[in-house]
Amino acid sequence: MTDEALLQTPCRIQKCTTDFVSLTSHLNSALDGFDLEFCKALRAYSACTYRNSKVCRGNLVYHSAVLGISDLMSQRNCSKDGPTSSTNPEVTHDPCNYSGRIGARELRGGEQTPPAYLFCGLFGDPHLRTFKDHFQTCKVEGAWPLIDNNTYQCKSRMCLLVPGSSATITIIFKSYQDCTEQKVYQAVTDDLPAAFVDGTTSGGDSDTKSLRIVERVSGRSVEMHARYIGATVFVRQVGRYLTLAIRMPEELAMAYEESQDLQLCVNGCPSSERIDDSGHLPLPVLGQLLPHAASTQPWSVYTLESATTKCHEKMLVKDIYFYSCVFDLLTTGDANFTAAAHSALQDVEALHPRKERWHIFPNSGNGDMGKNSKLAVSLGLVCLILLSWMFL
Repeated sequence: MTDEALLQTPCRIQKCTTDFVSLTSHLNSALDGFDLEFCKALRAYSACTYRNSKVCRGNLVYHSAVLGISDLMSQRNCSKDGPTSSTNPEVTHDPCNYSGRIGARELRGGEQTPPAYLFCGLFGDPHLRTFKDHFQTCKVEGAWPLIDNNTYQCKSRMCLLVPGSSATITIIFKSYQDCTEQKVYQAVTDDLPAAFVDGTTSGGDSDTKSLRIVERVSGRSVEMHARYIGATVFVRQVGRYLTLAIRMPEELAMAYEESQDLQLCVNGCPSSERIDDSGHLPLPVLGQLLPHAASTQPWSVYTLESATTKCHEKMLVKDIYFYSCVFDLLTTGDANFTAAAHSALQDVEALHPRKERWHIFPNSGNGDMGKNSKLAVSLGLVCLILLSWMFL
């Protein structure tokens, strides 16, 4: 290229940067495969800057970008050689990679809006956080679906917390094109397997593994990553209780038939099954238990002060997770609920797409228990009960 041509060719560093942002804006560092996709995007960014090296020499934005890429590649241990992400809409993307599939569709349509994700969580004795970030506590018993859509199903069964009872979580990943055959996962109290019920640990092609299970802590924590639907599931056992956290794309979470509208993660518990009064639930007076727990729960060894202190050891912010911890300790006396509330909040921080919504605060807005705190705790959108969420 002649010097005259160079002068007439614009520096396109802004286009390189825009493409990099579009390739990475939907990625979540807590999810499986982040480093692989981020490094591919970085290499594409680097290649773009290299193609513009001559026309952009002397451009401060260009040189800042080059230095930034080098730093990021070093931080993420990205090799300079390897596959790159493509911003070319004509390129065929992996149909078993939801992010790539949606990205290709949006580029063909002239849009570059990253997909929206939703979060649902279940923990404690028992507390439900819906896709709409509503907190509820329910008295439902029997089989109830948390999620039941065209690609994914998570069924649950609730029963009273009684000695010897066990919790069960059943998750069904439905077959999807050539990406995976149907896979079923089931966890039971004291049996948190790192495999599906058929003994396998992945679904789909052995190389791509569009669905796979990762054991984080043996018998205590497993993760399921479904690349083909962009979903991530965390299942934990804390004490004798199972907790569940789910992140999935909004368009798939809402892709269900009219007959599938009874989904706790989508619409919450039926009003007749909720145990709260505008977010308020009675606390036991010392030496007494609430009627719901009288036949199944021992007298709690915690006072309001000692329960508050215990929960504050794990959770410094007095949000709904803190108050759920206080309530659970007062009504059950089981210190495991402190760890359950803390791990539930950690799952929110890892999977919930919007940081400003991680914490939910009581209606009062000041985080303090009022003068009737020995009788009731204001819990905003959530109520807390003495029934334990059980799955079968």
